[in-house]
Amino acid sequence: MHNFTDLFSPMVIQHGQITNGVLLFCITASLYMFFFRNKDGLKGFAFSALKFIIGKEEIPTYPGTAEHICTMPIERTAATEAEDSCKRGPRHRCCKHHQDNCISYCVKGFVRMFSVGYLIQCCLKVPSAFRQMFSKPSRLPSLLYNKENFQLGAFLGSFVSIYKGTSCLLRWIRNIDDELHALIAGFLAGISMFFYKSTTISMYLFSKLVETMYFKGIEAGRFPYFPHADTVLYAISTAICFQAAVMEVQNLRPTYWKFLLRLTQGRFALMNRQLLDIFGTQASRDFKGFVPKLDPNFTTMLPPGTDIKLG
Repeated sequence: MHNFTDLFSPMVIQHGQITNGVLLFCITASLYMFFFRNKDGLKGFAFSALKFIIGKEEIPTYPGTAEHICTMPIERTAATEAEDSCKRGPRHRCCKHHQDNCISYCVKGFVRMFSVGYLIQCCLKVPSAFRQMFSKPSRLPSLLYNKENFQLGAFLGSFVSIYKGTSCLLRWIRNIDDELHALIAGFLAGISMFFYKSTTISMYLFSKLVETMYFKGIEAGRFPYFPHADTVLYAISTAICFQAAVMEVQNLRPTYWKFLLRLTQGRFALMNRQLLDIFGTQASRDFKGFVPKLDPNFTTMLPPGTDIKLG
């Protein structure tokens, strides 16, 4: 079955507020991390991606409940904690990062994912760097050391460190490793979106979360299954996008408008939208009175003063 929500992210309303996008990401991250901590909660790429970002230390051991995972003799626990405190610093007995204390565990998580985000952002700038290598070599250092390069790294690094730090703190406070901790830790980690503000990412992840929850409902027998529903939904979504691209471009995301222009070799912008203003959608508002040059051989020219009757 197709991922029928893949078309939703470009359809985000242009005038959405950044704060709402961050809040939506916090809620989405909270539920994603809760499913990540549950057995069979996430599968496939989503589970593998979160395992790479967060680390396998935050995956609980099954079978057994969260409370049973940390259960061990009190004398042995005290001795183990004392040994860990002497050699590595404080680490709760429920924490599975045996090589580090809780503080270094969070710091290493930040450094690791910050480096990954920084490298990804730099790689995205490699094509432009090659183009400017000979024409403007003085600009090469700015391609490696600019604000945009650090934003993705700060986002990923802070997300991981906040999640891990909150999880460790809750284990210290409650003295158990509970799956419900992921709801709180994931929500607080979502604040990292302020470093890399993107309503597109928030909406895309939220739509994929809804898709995951719906399929889980189908597996549990709580939601009905509609054959070819993804195809129908994709067709409806495409129709809505194209309707907006013709009748009210101002309400379409700029990135998706540019995508449609590349897809159609600019033909979406060659329409005579002044004729569509009669429908009240301000179709020609952003086109500055543009009128396409039409070929007279394929055009029926009405005499001046002729009324156009619709319907």
